[in-house]
Amino acid sequence: MPVDRDAVRRIAALARLGMPEDELDSLAAELDAILGWVAQLSEVDTASVAPMAVVAPAAPHGRDDRVTEGEIAGDILANAPQVRDGMFAVPKVIA
Repeated sequence: MPVDRDAVRRIAALARLGMPEDELDSLAAELDAILGWVAQLSEVDTASVAPMAVVAPAAPHGRDDRVTEGEIAGDILANAPQVRDGMFAVPKVIA
């Protein structure tokens, strides 16, 4: 089905685009060429291709869930300017 001026005018109206009348013919030709390329894709035999969600196989990028050193709160709090009751001490802020 070839794309004509009326189809381009309707598509532009649906997309809320102001389309000058002198550009309708060139846009109709471009849209017709795009639809031709899509028609070429439908001619490709894909019967032997399995459906897939992604093109490239993806492996999880996460790290192994393993236990590491813990109990280092003292080392962390040693870097704080002020510590109170095993926690960082900060000034009180009232907004």
